[in-house]
Amino acid sequence: MQLIQALASRLALPIVALTPVAMLMVGLSGCNSNQSEQERRQRDEKIREEVAKETERAKPELKEAGKALGRAAKTAAEEAHAAAQGIKEGWTRSGHQTVNVNSASESELMELPGVTRKDARRIIQGRPYRNTRELVTKGILAEASYAKVQDDIAVKK
Repeated sequence: MQLIQALASRLALPIVALTPVAMLMVGLSGCNSNQSEQERRQRDEKIREEVAKETERAKPELKEAGKALGRAAKTAAEEAHAAAQGIKEGWTRSGHQTVNVNSASESELMELPGVTRKDARRIIQGRPYRNTRELVTKGILAEASYAKVQDDIAVKK
């Protein structure tokens, strides 16, 4: 049985696939320990030949399964890439416009996530900005508030 397990692991086959081979080996091995060296060699040769035949028979099926798995993985990768592209296109198509902190009105600034009227007025009073990060460095917005809006704002001159 150890021979079957070793063969199965070496060929990357499940042990169930080699069950007919195992039955053949048990049948051929016999129980007579007084067999001559010649008989033992013949028996071993017959076992090797039968195992080789079974392995050869299973090989095309295993190769085809491997190819099918490779095709499925390639298709999944292509579909994931297409989905990512769709998300990117949908984001830009939906009219996602960044808010220019140097020219936006108070009401436009208040549409940003977490920006209050007080925050909007401080943003307007702190103009002009060279970059959006200045909202934090000038003390206009807290870091947590900035994190919520950083993708929705821009500095345009």
